[in-house]
Amino acid sequence: MEIKHLVVGRLYTNCYIVKKNGKCIIIDPGDEAERIKEACKECEVEEILVTHHHWDHVLALEELEAFYHVKHNEFLRKTFNYEVIKTPGHASDSITFYFKEENIMFTGDFLFYHTIGRCDLETSSIFEMKKNLDEMKKYSDDIIIYPGHGKSTILGEEKKYFDSYF
Repeated sequence: MEIKHLVVGRLYTNCYIVKKNGKCIIIDPGDEAERIKEACKECEVEEILVTHHHWDHVLALEELEAFYHVKHNEFLRKTFNYEVIKTPGHASDSITFYFKEENIMFTGDFLFYHTIGRCDLETSSIFEMKKNLDEMKKYSDDIIIYPGHGKSTILGEEKKYFDSYF
């Protein structure tokens, strides 16, 4: 499996193109639909996944759904095997995509390098964030985290900070 990382839009949102066997998934199409299409040109787009529906993660969504004739978050899992983990806190609809076989998670704005998503927004919840960080403790320390903004990290590195955020 190959992961292409694009940084798109005014808030430098991470958009990921996950490729395998001539197929791909777009994760968090935050903006710049033409760049995303270019990154996918050699693949059949099977799915579009969105970690949460804040504007900076979905600005290109409508255009890409129309172009590829796919709806987001249908969780088809044709070529790609992943678990959908509900991780509200930053947003009430936050989800994390866990590719267990590849040992990677796409966390959106739930979890970043040495920090977490803001919990002072309209549908945010500090209670839910704390609960879901506790849930993350059960996962393996060596899982690679691909966040919604900034650089990737390792879950074990981030667990060290969980209790200091509140």
